[in-house]
Amino acid sequence: MPKPASGGREVLVEIVTLGAYAKATAIDAETGTEASITGPASATRASLEAAALSKLEYMLKKKSGGPG
Repeated sequence: MPKPASGGREVLVEIVTLGAYAKATAIDAETGTEASITGPASATRASLEAAALSKLEYMLKKKSGGPG
């Protein structure tokens, strides 16, 4: 399900669990920019999503020449 990021952008989040690890990917719907993180499978969905969204926001700021 798409989620709004802090900039009002639509972001798609996917979480895949394989064994002891989980990979969370956040994709900016407008630019197609992706950011992925890995963590323990025991982590909460909310914490994995937050980490992926934080990384995506950092990447988008860096891409646009903003501070960060």
